[in-house]
Amino acid sequence: MPRALPRQLEPLREFLRTESASGFLLVAASAIALVWANLSSSYEALWTWLLPLHLGPVVLDLDARHWINSAAMAIFFFVVGLEIKRELVDGELRDRRQAMLPVLAAFGGMLAPALIYLVFNASGPAARGWGIPMATDIAFAVGALALAAPRAPAGLKVFLLSIAIVDDLGAIAVIAFFYSGGIGGQWLLLAVLALLVFVLCWRLPSPWRAIALVPCAIGTWFFIHESGVHPTIAGALLGLLVPATARTADTPAERVAHVFHPWSSFAIVPLFALANAGVGFGSVSLSDALAQPVVIGIVLGLVLGKFVGIGGTVLLLTRWGVAASPGGATRRELLGVAALGGIGFTVSLFITQLAFADPATEALAKLGVFGASVLAAVLGVAILRLAPTPTRR
Repeated sequence: MPRALPRQLEPLREFLRTESASGFLLVAASAIALVWANLSSSYEALWTWLLPLHLGPVVLDLDARHWINSAAMAIFFFVVGLEIKRELVDGELRDRRQAMLPVLAAFGGMLAPALIYLVFNASGPAARGWGIPMATDIAFAVGALALAAPRAPAGLKVFLLSIAIVDDLGAIAVIAFFYSGGIGGQWLLLAVLALLVFVLCWRLPSPWRAIALVPCAIGTWFFIHESGVHPTIAGALLGLLVPATARTADTPAERVAHVFHPWSSFAIVPLFALANAGVGFGSVSLSDALAQPVVIGIVLGLVLGKFVGIGGTVLLLTRWGVAASPGGATRRELLGVAALGGIGFTVSLFITQLAFADPATEALAKLGVFGASVLAAVLGVAILRLAPTPTRR
C-alpha cells in the first residue's frame, strides 16, 4: 500500500494536477483561435479593439490583446514567481547538489535552442527571435508526461517541473533585459518603492493586509509598465516577494498560490492562447513556411535544441557521477523528458509577439512554435512509451 505524501508535498501534487488539466484547455483554446482566425475577420477585429484607460495625466491606450498580454499575463508570471519561490525555499532547488541536475539541464536546454536559431537567423530583424525556442510550456509538458507515462516515478515529474521553472526564470530574465523598451529611471524607482511597500504590507494584521497589498501590486505593475520594462516582470517579482518558509504547506506563498493558480491555468492562459494563437494560413503556404529561416530556427531549436541541450547535460552529469538520476528514473525516461522540454507554447508565443513588429514574421514564428511543439510532444511520448517499465519499490 503506497504511503501518503508528506504534508509539505501536497501543494506540489496540486500544482502538477492543475497544470496537467489546464493543458487540455490550452489545446482547445488554440484550436478555436486557429479556426476562428481562418474563417472570420472578426478575430483580429476583436483583439485589436482599443480599450484605453485614463489615469490622470497618463493614458494607457492598449487594445484587448495587449491588456491580456501585459496585464492578465502578469498574473500568470505572478504564479510562476510563487512556484519559483516554493522551489527555492522548500523544493528541488533548495539543496545545491540536488538542484544541480535540473538547473544545469535547464541552462543547456536554453542555450542550445538559442544557438541553433541564430545559426539560421544570424542577422537582420529575424535575429531578435532567438529567445522564442528557449521556453518550455509547463502545462503541455506535464500533461504529456502524465499521458505517456502515468506510472513514472514522482521524481521524474518533479525533475520536469524543476527544469520548466528554471526555464521560466531564464525567460523572465530574457524578457526583462532583451525584450523591453527604453528604461525610465524615475518610473523604475517608483516600482522599487512599491515593491518595498509590498514586502512591508505582509507585516500588517489580516484585515488590513489584503487592502494594502492589492494597490501595491497594481501600482508596481503600472510603474514597471511606464518604465519601459515589460510589465509582466512585475508579476514575477511580486510572486518572489511573497513570504514562504520551509517544511510547511501553510505559508502565505502557498495560500496565495492556491487562490491564483487555478485562475492562471484555467482562465488566463487559455485566454492568452485564444487571443494569440490565431494564425491565418491563407497568406503563406505550408511549403513556403517550412523554407523560412525563422520557422526552421524555431522548429530545430525547440525539437533538436531542447533534446540535445537537456538530454546531453543529463547524460553527461549522471555518467560522470556528478548527479544522480531523479527518483530512480531510467536514462530513456530522462531523454523522454528532454524531448518534452521542446513543447514551448505559452511563453514562446509570448516572446514571439515581443520579438517581431512585422505581422508576417510573427505569423511565421507562431507556425514554427505550433509545429515544433507538436513534434516535440510526439517525440517525447514515443520515447516514454517505448521505455521499459523498471521494477520499482
